[in-house]
Amino acid sequence: MNKFHTGFAATLMLSAAVFFTSCHKDEVIDGFGDLVIEMDNIAGSSSLTFGSKYVTANGDTVQFSTFNYYVSNFVLVNEDGSEYVVPKDSSYFLCKHDDAASRELTLRNVPAGNYKAIKFTIGVDSLKSVSPAGERLGVLDPTGGASGMYWSWNSGYIFVKVEGTSPQAPADPNTGERTFQYHTGLFGGKDSPTLNNIKSVQINADEESAMVRKDHEAPVFHLYVDILEMFTNPSNINIATNPKSHAGAFSATVANNYADMFSLAHVHNH
Repeated sequence: MNKFHTGFAATLMLSAAVFFTSCHKDEVIDGFGDLVIEMDNIAGSSSLTFGSKYVTANGDTVQFSTFNYYVSNFVLVNEDGSEYVVPKDSSYFLCKHDDAASRELTLRNVPAGNYKAIKFTIGVDSLKSVSPAGERLGVLDPTGGASGMYWSWNSGYIFVKVEGTSPQAPADPNTGERTFQYHTGLFGGKDSPTLNNIKSVQINADEESAMVRKDHEAPVFHLYVDILEMFTNPSNINIATNPKSHAGAFSATVANNYADMFSLAHVHNH
């Protein structure tokens, strides 16, 4: 190829690059779209499977049979630093490991933008916990979607429920079963003060923002949720010593551990 053609080709390629860059910069980002948050439950480096054996940081062997958790109060952080607060009534989700559909959360009518981080709460905030029953519907209905995840005696939700068996757990004198059970809630108390085990999470997407666009397929924040994190950091849980936890002081240890069980797998833009 002679110098003329070589130079012409280089100029053409440069012009094309400038054109596409200009188009990207001039892109009008308006309207509303959806954003999906996918919760992928794991146990350390493995997928979580009920009945499979895993080993905790303390060296205890565990088999899980229940893993449920509430996430709520979502906030999306745009790349320009602005925040979109998801309307409260559209911001409560109950994720259950044995219900895959419950772990794909769709946030609808999100302002178009490039979202680089998400913030949310593990649990249900105090205001919603004490609001009239008629304002707590769907997964917050104690007689419906929240069945098994609500303490009527305490007017509060179980934020995270983990159950299973372990040879290190004491044997039940009646059944001989060696079970562990961690039901963690408490939002500060309705009629009298309690522990506040509500935890806040922020997940940053450093490499790629979630691009919400009108009439486009929803981008996905794919998160890992590591159940074994509940047993370690900052405190290793010894199942022989603490096989059960509900509303007592030890629940703070459990909550402090599971506060970091969420991490980013990747962001997927279609």
